[in-house]
Amino acid sequence: MNKIIYPIIASIVLLSGCSDTKPAHTKNMHKMFQSVSKEEATLVQQGKDKQYCLRCGMDLVKFYKTSHAAESEDGNTHYQYCSIHCLEDHLGDGINLKNPKVVDVKSLKLISVADAVYVVGSKVRGTMTRVSKYAFSKKQDAEEFKVQNGGEIMDFNSALAKAKEDFEHYNRH
Repeated sequence: MNKIIYPIIASIVLLSGCSDTKPAHTKNMHKMFQSVSKEEATLVQQGKDKQYCLRCGMDLVKFYKTSHAAESEDGNTHYQYCSIHCLEDHLGDGINLKNPKVVDVKSLKLISVADAVYVVGSKVRGTMTRVSKYAFSKKQDAEEFKVQNGGEIMDFNSALAKAKEDFEHYNRH
Protein backbone atom coordinates (compact mmCIF):
# COMPACT_ATOMS: atom_id res chain seq x y z
CA MET A 1 0.00 0.00 0.00
CA ASN A 2 2.83 2.42 0.91
CA LYS A 3 4.42 1.69 -2.50
CA ILE A 4 1.35 3.26 -4.11
CA ILE A 5 0.63 6.14 -1.70
CA TYR A 6 4.16 7.59 -1.44
CA PRO A 7 4.62 8.08 -5.21
CA ILE A 8 1.16 9.70 -5.42
CA ILE A 9 1.95 12.11 -2.57
CA ALA A 10 5.37 12.89 -4.07
CA SER A 11 3.74 13.62 -7.45
CA ILE A 12 1.17 15.94 -5.88
CA VAL A 13 3.87 17.85 -4.00
CA LEU A 14 6.05 18.20 -7.10
CA LEU A 15 3.20 19.21 -9.40
CA SER A 16 1.84 21.78 -6.95
CA GLY A 17 5.06 23.74 -7.47
CA CYS A 18 4.19 24.11 -11.15
CA SER A 19 0.95 26.02 -10.64
CA ASP A 20 0.31 29.49 -12.08
CA THR A 21 -0.72 30.97 -8.75
CA LYS A 22 1.63 33.26 -6.88
CA PRO A 23 3.46 31.82 -3.91
CA ALA A 24 1.85 32.55 -0.55
CA HIS A 25 4.73 34.79 0.51
CA THR A 26 4.10 37.20 -2.40
CA LYS A 27 0.31 37.50 -2.11
CA ASN A 28 0.42 40.26 0.50
CA MET A 29 3.42 42.15 -0.84
CA HIS A 30 2.65 45.84 -1.20
CA LYS A 31 3.07 47.67 -4.46
CA MET A 32 5.23 50.73 -3.91
CA PHE A 33 3.21 53.92 -3.50
CA GLN A 34 5.26 55.62 -6.22
CA SER A 35 4.52 52.92 -8.83
CA VAL A 36 1.90 52.90 -11.57
CA SER A 37 1.24 50.69 -14.58
CA LYS A 38 3.07 51.45 -17.82
CA GLU A 39 -0.24 52.55 -19.34
CA GLU A 40 -0.80 55.16 -16.61
CA ALA A 41 2.64 56.78 -16.95
CA THR A 42 3.38 59.72 -19.22
CA LEU A 43 6.97 59.50 -20.43
CA VAL A 44 8.34 62.56 -22.24
CA GLN A 45 11.84 61.44 -23.16
CA GLN A 46 12.69 59.87 -26.51
CA GLY A 47 14.79 56.86 -27.42
CA LYS A 48 15.49 53.44 -25.97
CA ASP A 49 16.12 54.81 -22.46
CA LYS A 50 12.96 56.94 -22.27
CA GLN A 51 11.66 54.88 -19.31
CA TYR A 52 14.69 55.65 -17.14
CA CYS A 53 15.71 58.67 -15.08
CA LEU A 54 18.23 60.81 -16.91
CA ARG A 55 20.41 61.15 -13.80
CA CYS A 56 20.29 57.89 -11.84
CA GLY A 57 18.79 55.42 -14.31
CA MET A 58 15.88 54.36 -12.09
CA ASP A 59 12.67 53.17 -13.74
CA LEU A 60 10.30 56.13 -14.24
CA VAL A 61 7.20 53.91 -14.16
CA LYS A 62 8.24 52.37 -10.85
CA PHE A 63 8.92 55.82 -9.36
CA TYR A 64 6.29 57.70 -11.36
CA LYS A 65 4.45 59.56 -8.60
CA THR A 66 7.61 61.51 -7.74
CA SER A 67 8.61 62.09 -11.37
CA HIS A 68 9.56 65.53 -12.69
CA ALA A 69 10.15 66.63 -16.29
CA ALA A 70 11.58 69.66 -18.08
CA GLU A 71 12.77 70.83 -21.49
CA SER A 72 16.16 72.06 -22.62
CA GLU A 73 16.42 75.81 -23.08
CA ASP A 74 15.96 75.46 -26.85
CA GLY A 75 12.97 73.14 -26.34
CA ASN A 76 14.48 70.38 -28.49
CA THR A 77 15.20 67.91 -25.68
CA HIS A 78 12.78 66.61 -23.05
CA TYR A 79 14.21 65.32 -19.79
CA GLN A 80 12.49 63.22 -17.16
CA TYR A 81 13.64 62.45 -13.63
CA CYS A 82 12.51 59.92 -11.02
CA SER A 83 12.39 62.65 -8.38
CA ILE A 84 12.92 66.28 -7.49
CA HIS A 85 16.25 65.06 -6.09
CA CYS A 86 17.50 64.10 -9.56
CA LEU A 87 16.07 67.30 -11.06
CA GLU A 88 18.10 69.28 -8.49
CA ASP A 89 21.14 67.15 -9.30
CA HIS A 90 20.84 68.18 -12.97
CA LEU A 91 20.25 71.83 -12.08
CA GLY A 92 23.37 71.65 -9.90
CA ASP A 93 25.39 71.14 -13.10
CA GLY A 94 24.39 74.67 -14.13
CA ILE A 95 21.96 73.63 -16.87
CA ASN A 96 19.08 75.96 -17.72
CA LEU A 97 15.73 74.22 -18.10
CA LYS A 98 12.30 75.48 -19.06
CA ASN A 99 8.72 74.34 -18.54
CA PRO A 100 9.37 72.17 -15.46
CA LYS A 101 6.57 69.77 -14.58
CA VAL A 102 5.75 67.28 -11.86
CA VAL A 103 3.31 64.39 -11.62
CA ASP A 104 0.10 65.17 -9.72
CA VAL A 105 -0.24 62.19 -7.36
CA LYS A 106 -4.04 62.23 -7.64
CA SER A 107 -4.58 62.45 -11.42
CA LEU A 108 -1.16 61.09 -12.51
CA LYS A 109 -0.94 63.93 -15.05
CA LEU A 110 2.10 66.16 -15.49
CA ILE A 111 1.38 69.66 -14.17
CA SER A 112 3.44 72.84 -14.02
CA VAL A 113 5.58 73.02 -10.89
CA ALA A 114 4.30 76.59 -10.51
CA ASP A 115 0.80 75.20 -9.87
CA ALA A 116 1.89 72.27 -7.69
CA VAL A 117 1.32 71.96 -3.95
CA TYR A 118 3.94 69.70 -2.36
CA VAL A 119 3.70 67.60 0.79
CA VAL A 120 7.25 67.23 2.10
CA GLY A 121 8.38 64.84 4.81
CA SER A 122 5.37 62.51 4.97
CA LYS A 123 5.60 58.96 6.29
CA VAL A 124 5.22 57.69 2.71
CA ARG A 125 8.63 56.66 1.45
CA GLY A 126 10.37 59.11 -0.85
CA THR A 127 12.46 58.56 -3.97
CA MET A 128 16.24 59.10 -3.78
CA THR A 129 15.85 60.72 -0.36
CA ARG A 130 14.71 60.06 3.19
CA VAL A 131 12.50 63.17 3.07
CA SER A 132 9.59 62.41 0.74
CA LYS A 133 8.22 65.02 -1.65
CA TYR A 134 4.84 64.45 -3.33
CA ALA A 135 3.02 66.99 -5.52
CA PHE A 136 -0.66 67.70 -6.05
CA SER A 137 -2.54 70.01 -8.40
CA LYS A 138 -5.14 70.84 -5.73
CA LYS A 139 -4.39 72.09 -2.24
CA GLN A 140 -7.33 70.04 -0.91
CA ASP A 141 -5.72 66.82 -2.20
CA ALA A 142 -2.43 67.80 -0.56
CA GLU A 143 -4.22 68.54 2.71
CA GLU A 144 -5.96 65.13 2.65
CA PHE A 145 -2.64 63.39 1.97
CA LYS A 146 -1.03 65.33 4.82
CA VAL A 147 -3.80 64.35 7.26
CA GLN A 148 -3.28 60.67 6.41
CA ASN A 149 0.51 60.68 6.12
CA GLY A 150 1.93 63.74 7.86
CA GLY A 151 4.38 66.16 6.31
CA GLU A 152 4.49 69.85 5.56
CA ILE A 153 2.76 71.69 2.71
CA MET A 154 4.93 73.93 0.55
CA ASP A 155 5.45 75.23 -2.98
CA PHE A 156 7.93 73.99 -5.57
CA ASN A 157 10.76 76.36 -4.65
CA SER A 158 10.59 75.32 -1.00
CA ALA A 159 10.47 71.63 -1.94
CA LEU A 160 13.45 72.16 -4.27
CA ALA A 161 15.35 73.84 -1.43
CA LYS A 162 14.66 70.75 0.73
CA ALA A 163 15.99 68.55 -2.09
CA LYS A 164 19.10 70.73 -2.28
CA GLU A 165 19.77 69.99 1.41
CA ASP A 166 20.47 66.36 0.44
CA PHE A 167 23.42 67.55 -1.63
CA GLU A 168 24.77 69.72 1.18
CA HIS A 169 24.90 66.54 3.28
CA TYR A 170 26.77 64.68 0.53
CA ASN A 171 29.29 67.49 0.09
CA ARG A 172 30.23 67.47 3.78
CA HIS A 173 31.51 63.91 3.57
